[in-house]
Parts: sequence; structure tokens; C-alpha cells
Amino acid sequence: GGNTAIDMARTAKRLGATDAIIVYRRTREKMPAHDFEVEEALQEGVMIKWLSTIKQAGEGALVVEKMRLDETGFPQPTGELETLEADSLVLALGQDVDLSLLENVPGLEVDGGVVKVGPNMMTGHAGIFAGGDMVPSERTVTVAVGHGKKAARHIDAWLRGAAYAKPPAHALAAFDKLNTWYYSDAPKTVLPVLDAVRRQSTFDEVQGGLDESSAQFEARRCLSCGNCFECDNCYGMCPDNAVIKRGPGQRFEFNYDYCKGCGVCAAECPCGAIEMVPEEI
Repeated sequence: GGNTAIDMARTAKRLGATDAIIVYRRTREKMPAHDFEVEEALQEGVMIKWLSTIKQAGEGALVVEKMRLDETGFPQPTGELETLEADSLVLALGQDVDLSLLENVPGLEVDGGVVKVGPNMMTGHAGIFAGGDMVPSERTVTVAVGHGKKAARHIDAWLRGAAYAKPPAHALAAFDKLNTWYYSDAPKTVLPVLDAVRRQSTFDEVQGGLDESSAQFEARRCLSCGNCFECDNCYGMCPDNAVIKRGPGQRFEFNYDYCKGCGVCAAECPCGAIEMVPEEI
């Protein structure tokens, strides 16, 4: 019921299979595969037998037992069997981590096929860091990339004999801090989608991407909440010339000898990047 099963079924259809059937023991709501991929698979003619499990597999056929949900929502066998003819049966169970590289490493702990790490992504053996599929986490590209960046910072600090200190997070401005009338209306770009008929005979990307101009347009739709993008509003609106322009990419600073705290700069900031703080007297 995961993304591997969906990939296998969709690939089978593209390679000419008349029918591609996924046998899954639970309901769609419990299916771990991405919902949009499940929907695309159904559009392409992939069939999914919900609340079913493979009881027996033989030459050219497999026996499937239907399940039902008990009062706790857990699937239970019903004893009702169905035979499905099949040329091929693929066990789409995902993948495991190959830990042979780390065998006999002192101090390194393995539990349930993954490596235990600390908050700094370092294993029990000093100097060995791990992340992604190798540690307890969601097995997605996004998580793996995040682990890689996090581990890199800690590795750099460890090599320097220091401890990595995470910088404070930049506060986002709430919607009520934005002056949205400064922004033009810009609807989201609709991405092209390959029609279901063509998908079954080609391995072209189903979800199209953006060309350079469309990508730039999408980037310009960002409201930059709480993050100055040097629109010069504060610089132009300040009645006391207290805003100093530092140059491209350097943003602004305030001359508090001239600033009288009128708040015009904060009121006219489109993205809520300026916060007025009462002065201690």
C-alpha cells in the first residue's frame, strides 16, 4: 500500500499489462502512499483491492482473503476467499538499509534495522554521523535532505572542536501585519498534467513543470512575510530621513538620533518586517 506498490502497478500498466491490481489490507484512508499518486494510479486504470490480503500464491494465481474492520478499526480476516489469476506477483515492500558497512563498529547501536543517533545526528561512535533512511524517521527525500544539512553543520562544528549553536529562527509576520494592497493579484500558475490515456504508453512526467518565466512569476507571488525585500517604502515614507539605505542586499538601518518613533515605516511596510518596540525610559 505504499509508494513502491503504486510505482510497480503504474509501471506495469506502462509496460503493457492488461490489468494491474494492488492488494492492500486496509482502507484508502490508511494507505501510506501519497494520495495524489493513488488518484493518478486510479485514473490510469490501476485497480486496488481494499481490505484484502494475500493468503496464498501459486503458479499463475493467488488466493486473496477479504478483511473487515473490527470495532477498533483494525482489519480482521473474514474467511472469505477470492482467487485472482496473475502472470506476475510483485511483493512491493519498499527497501531496507544495508548496514554491512557498519558491522563491528564499536559503540554504534542498531535497533529495528536503523541506527540510533543523537540530536546532532552522530551515532554512538564519535565521528560517525547518520541520517535519512538509516535513522528512525520518515523515509522521504525531504527528510533525507534535511538530515544531510543538519548533519553537515554538526560535522563542521565537531571537526572544529566546537558545538553547533542553531541560530534563532526568523519570526514570520502574521497576516494582520501585511499590507496586501501593495501586492498585485497574481493567481497561482496551473501546472500541466499529462492526460491519463497518454500516461499508459509513456514514461513522460505526469506532472509538468514550470519554464523559467513561469518559475520567476511564481517566485514573485511570495509575500515575503516578515522578511524585508528592499521595496524602499520605509526609506521613502520616513518624514525625518531616519532610514538609511545600505545598498543592494544589505537592507536598511535606522538613525535613532533622527527617528521620533512615529511608526510610519512600520505601518507602510508591505511584509511586516518592521516591529515597533516601546523605548525604555
